Amino acid sequence: MDLFTGALLAAIAILLLCYLLWQPLGYFKNLGIPHEPANPILGNMAPIMFQRNSIAEELQRLYRRYPEARYFGFYNFSTPVIVIRDPELITMIAVKHFDQFPDHQGFVDEDLDPLMGGNLFSLRGDRWREMRRLLSPAFTSSKMKTMFTLMCDCAVSFAECIALESKQGKVYDLKDIFGRYATDIVATCSFGISVDSMNNPDNEFYRFAKETMNFLSGLSIKFLMGKNFPTLFKLLGVRFFSDKAHKYFLRIVTETVKMREEKGIHRPDMIQLMMETRDKDGGGLSIEEMTNQAFIFFFAGFETTSSFLCFAAHEIAVNLDVKAKLRAEIDEVGRKTNGNPTYEAIRDMRYMDAVLNETLRLYSLVSFLDRVCVKEFQLPPATSDSKPVTIKPGGVVWFLPFALQRDAGLYPEPMKFKPERFFDGEISPPNYVPFGVGPRVCIGNRFALMESKVVLFHLLWRCDVEPSGDTTVPMKLNKKSFVLASENGFWLNFRTREQGRVVS
Repeated sequence: MDLFTGALLAAIAILLLCYLLWQPLGYFKNLGIPHEPANPILGNMAPIMFQRNSIAEELQRLYRRYPEARYFGFYNFSTPVIVIRDPELITMIAVKHFDQFPDHQGFVDEDLDPLMGGNLFSLRGDRWREMRRLLSPAFTSSKMKTMFTLMCDCAVSFAECIALESKQGKVYDLKDIFGRYATDIVATCSFGISVDSMNNPDNEFYRFAKETMNFLSGLSIKFLMGKNFPTLFKLLGVRFFSDKAHKYFLRIVTETVKMREEKGIHRPDMIQLMMETRDKDGGGLSIEEMTNQAFIFFFAGFETTSSFLCFAAHEIAVNLDVKAKLRAEIDEVGRKTNGNPTYEAIRDMRYMDAVLNETLRLYSLVSFLDRVCVKEFQLPPATSDSKPVTIKPGGVVWFLPFALQRDAGLYPEPMKFKPERFFDGEISPPNYVPFGVGPRVCIGNRFALMESKVVLFHLLWRCDVEPSGDTTVPMKLNKKSFVLASENGFWLNFRTREQGRVVS
């Protein structure tokens, strides 16, 4: 090959590469959708990947940049995503036109990574519909009531441990202690095993949970990259969770089911409910499927519930008026029930509900919700001077709970922690979607709220909570984590209370 031919081929290769890198970045310009300029490969993800901003706050920045637009464009690496701002349009897509947007974006190979690929969140189409139908009865109010005793056992043990250690005051890392509580709840309610992670901190289940669910050690990056380069992940054999994790959870479920079937044991937990569903349908869920579904409750329960409780406790501690009102409600219920509230007593705690709902408003643990188009759909114009946009099958849309629920146009003083919003008619369902929206709303939302209410009741009945020298006010979000987290951790001081007073 002569020099000229070699140079020509090199130039063609460079031009082709430039075309392949830049061509997708003209998607929104061609459709007339507002968007920020993007970089090849990284798209609009550069501030997130280089940890200049958390994913939640970066998406919030873009959300605020286009206040007059019903939606805007975002390049998730090289994938164009239409981000819906308008609450009514979110409802239209996620509810009214659910059949055209039924799925999450697929990014896990089920054969390679069954724990992530085979659970309810990842399943698509008819398989998702069938699994949702089988699991929904497990989350009715009556089933929540049967698991209430299991939750209380964990919460009482947790609160007693904190109260015993805190007679002279003690500063705790909330992520650690609430992670232990969440682990105990998942172990007992999802996998049918009892552990006490406060008094036995080195138990196998907690150690495995902590190692498996470390979002600051690469799991966040895997999620971001897996969503955009699933084919590459499959070729490289990259897994979110190891074969060791799969075998561990499979063994627990297998042994639990076998023991219950052989000894006729009945326990009000998730395994039992899935066993009953399986029996009723003449075979229904296999052990493998039961393991995958139990795992997603472990996955969600450990990370999101512990983080949710951290944010809630932080806001209670730093807002003295909120703490006083919540304590008054807790003390009233505690006196009426002698410190052992019933399911109905906890369920009816109106101010506790408002505090937790306001926590979810201000700290939506999900930065974005995704939907994939399966049938062609026409969006109305993004702005008053633009044209309708047709989304083709395979197109991706996002909704932004974090940004939406901090929108000053929807919530007066959006950065103020004000539980009274939920009494004043300030909350409208299209503007408040912390657990998702439409048929794919989080199936375990009532479960998560109940386990949170139970532990906060018992903890604040037994202890006072206040800021420590390491408490960060105002809250700063961690730029390294894919999930919402505090930059400097969650640190609060606990002091034992007895009969409604703080022990000195």
